[in-house]
Parts: sequence; structure tokens; C-alpha cells
Amino acid sequence: MNFSVPAALQQYLRDLDAFIDQKIVPLQSKDDNNRFFDHRREHARTDWDNGGLPRFYRLSLPKQYGGRSSEDGRGSNLWMAVIREHLASKGLGLFNDLQNEHSVVGNFPDVVMVLNYGNQKQQEELIAGRVAGKVRITFGLTEPGHGSDATHIATQGRPEKRNGVDGWVLNGAKKWQTGMHAATHCFIFARTQGKDGQAKGISCFVVPRETPGLEVDSYEWTLNMPTDHAMVSIKDVWVPDTAVLGPIHNGLGVAQAFVHENRIRQAASSLGAAVYCVQESVQYANERAPFNTPLSHNQGIQFPLVELATQCEMLRLLIRKTAVEMDSMPHVEVERRIGDKVSMCNYWANRLCCEAADRAIQVHGGNGYSRHWPFEHIWRHHRRYRITEGSEEIQMRKVAAYLFGFGGRKSLVDATSRDAKL
Repeated sequence: MNFSVPAALQQYLRDLDAFIDQKIVPLQSKDDNNRFFDHRREHARTDWDNGGLPRFYRLSLPKQYGGRSSEDGRGSNLWMAVIREHLASKGLGLFNDLQNEHSVVGNFPDVVMVLNYGNQKQQEELIAGRVAGKVRITFGLTEPGHGSDATHIATQGRPEKRNGVDGWVLNGAKKWQTGMHAATHCFIFARTQGKDGQAKGISCFVVPRETPGLEVDSYEWTLNMPTDHAMVSIKDVWVPDTAVLGPIHNGLGVAQAFVHENRIRQAASSLGAAVYCVQESVQYANERAPFNTPLSHNQGIQFPLVELATQCEMLRLLIRKTAVEMDSMPHVEVERRIGDKVSMCNYWANRLCCEAADRAIQVHGGNGYSRHWPFEHIWRHHRRYRITEGSEEIQMRKVAAYLFGFGGRKSLVDATSRDAKL
């Protein structure tokens, strides 16, 4: 396998760095903005003087939506993984805004869902609207009583015709509906067929935010922020058949389109943040000299950072290898063929980042605990990644399914034996 980064991608990273240094850093440093760098400044990402065309933000989108995903692999999982690691390894700033899950190069997993499963009308409305800033979509899978096991969701959908139009009535509730405060549409998952515990029989519905019966009951405060994570009630919400996203009764497959894209990019961001924490800790340990001896002379400082740096190097190879494999197959095949590898990347990267941020706080002492340094911010943000997109325990369970061959899968031993015979 060729482990070198493509020349076009290397040049793109240089272009990104130059743009950040020339355009974003001065904006962030202007007046007192630096203290509030996690507030989004869209004009820092968009060339308004050129008709509002994107600079880097829409890279991963198809050309018809202002992106460049069809050029030399641009916007592929490999490109996005390398870019997101690179940006996160530079630390925090307007170019790498943790609160909004976006960096100067945008992440659009909801667009991936619509591209792969939406009909033409849904694509025209949702993707074009998303790019124009007129559409904001939330993802409604988790419920107050059901998180990791989506096959037991309590939200129900039943067929009902209204005014001569075939449709569905939805009833239930959702929790952690992120971005609900600004949403125009919600992806609501509901059981439309079958029994609890069955993967088949769950459908995804595109529900406009102002639909009668869709209400925000509360916003949940979290470790990371006073938040936009909503508790949502769904009472007799009616939508037409055209609101179904993807095949009816097969919504979990639609959800995977969101999850896999997010997991590999999330893993790359966590890796980059871990690299940043290690690098900053090494530099500080070389400079800080209590008792006239640099901290870096102490093995108690060296060895934990050595282990973290080693894990970063190994994890980078796994993430990029997995990203390349994802790019080599149809999107719908990722779960069946390499879902375990995506889960490995994600749960390990998120855990590694938390360990690296915690170590950086420890190495920096009181300075590390202070909000004048970014490590506590990094820890707070990436700590939730060990829960979102599937908790690390759920992802380890998925790896175990591939490894031991349960849940209808062939075990790794069986697969290895088969390949050897071939």
C-alpha cells in the first residue's frame, strides 16, 4: 500500500494554511475576538466579493452544489480524513470550530444521506437549500428511553390518508436533537412495521420544523455548553408519503450513511487534536524548568507522551487505510464489509484524544487547567464523542460481532481460513 499523501492533497493543505494565516487569523486576532473564537464567522469562509462562492467550505460536495468532490479524489473520505486531522492538529480557532462540528472545510453527513437516498425533489430542496444557508437539518434517532439500541425506538408511524393524500402519522419523542434551535427540517426515525428489536421496519421521515405537533419541550444542558440539544415531542405529526427518505421500512440503512461518514471524520479530528495536545506538551516540557531542570528531563513526563505519540502514529495509518477502503466501494457496502474498521478508528481515536488532552492538562499544571489554554476545551468537546455516533461500548460490540461471528456475521477466523484456502 502506498502511504504517501497525494500531491494534490498536499498542495491543498498548503493552500488551507495560507488562507488561515492570511484571512482567518487576523480576523480572530482583531479587537477582542480571540477570546471568542468559537463564534462562527461565515464571511471568513466565503468569498462574498466573488458572488458568495465557496473558498474551501464546500470541498466535499459535488460540483453542482459548489463543491469539488469529483476532482482528483477531492472530498473523498481520505481527503476529508487528512484535512480534518491537519486542521485539528493546528489547535483551536475560527478555522476549527468545535461547537458547530465544522472547520474551514465543511462536514456534511446530512447531505450524504440525501445524496444517497433522497429523491430528486428532496435533493433539490434540502441540498440546494443547505448550501444556500436556508436549510438546517437535525437528526432524530435517539429517544428518552432508547439510545444505543435503535431497533427498540418507541416512536411509531402509521399510515393515514388526509385530504386524499397518502401519508403517515408519527407519535413519540426524541432526545439530544442537536441544532433544533435553528432547524428548518428534522430527520425523524420511527417504527413503521415489525416488532421491537427488528432492524427492518424503521423508516426515516423528513419533517419540516413548523409541522403541527412537533414541539421542543426543553434544551438539555451538558458538560460542554448550555446547549442546542433538544427534547422533542411528536404528537400526531402528519407527513405525506413524499416525506419518506429512502426505502420505507429500511431507515436504519439510511442512518448508517450519516454515521459512517461522521465516524471516520470524527476519528480524524480526534487524532489531530491528540497530536496537538502531545506537541504542545512536548514544547512546554522543554521550556518549563522547575528547579532549573526542564520538565522533559523527567521520565514521568517523557513516557506518557511517548506512548501517546506512538498511538497517534499507529492510529493515523488505520484511519487513512480505512478511508481509502471506504472510497473503494459503494457507500451501502461500507457497513457490511468494513463497519468494524470504521468503529475501531472512531472509538480508539476519541478515547486517545481524551487521554492526550488530560495529559496535556497535567503537563501544563495550573496553566493546563486554566481556560487560557485550549486543553480543557478540547477535552470537553471530544469527551462527548465517546458517546455520540454510537458509544465506544457499542462500537466495540460491533467489532466483536465481526471478530467472533455473531449477529449473522462471519467470524474473522472463518474469513481468514476461507481466504487462505483461496
